[in-house]
Amino acid sequence: MAISLLDDSLTVEICYEDTDSEFEDNICIKFTEDCPREEKIFLADETNIYLTIQQARELADALINAASHSTLSSSGY
Repeated sequence: MAISLLDDSLTVEICYEDTDSEFEDNICIKFTEDCPREEKIFLADETNIYLTIQQARELADALINAASHSTLSSSGY
């Protein structure tokens, strides 16, 4: 799954790394930036963060919680 952010200059991909199945942290979040160096968030063109199942679930829950609050705030609740 790939998500484009920041006017398509930042791509976030989330995947299960089958080749790393023996490791506990085998869920990869890959950040790829296509912009001038002075606009980069990360130092490298590609940055990978590996998560455990529990960390991935916590991140997903945090995103859903933030999105729920954002929806509630914008709809006047």
